[in-house]
Amino acid sequence: MATIDMEDCEAALHLIRMAIEETCPAGVLPSREAVLGLYGPEPVHEAEALAKAIIATVEKLTGDQN
Repeated sequence: MATIDMEDCEAALHLIRMAIEETCPAGVLPSREAVLGLYGPEPVHEAEALAKAIIATVEKLTGDQN
């Protein structure tokens, strides 16, 4: 499996965060500071918050409130 260095990983997560902040409803993605407190400091924690924001957006758009 290929690996990615930490700097590239952080840059990719930042780009994804920017896209979510620009296109998804307000409130679906906690601030970076909130992610640190809610999930933790590792890139996987930021990725988890981003994934949850995408899921929340899809649910809002489709009316799926499981």
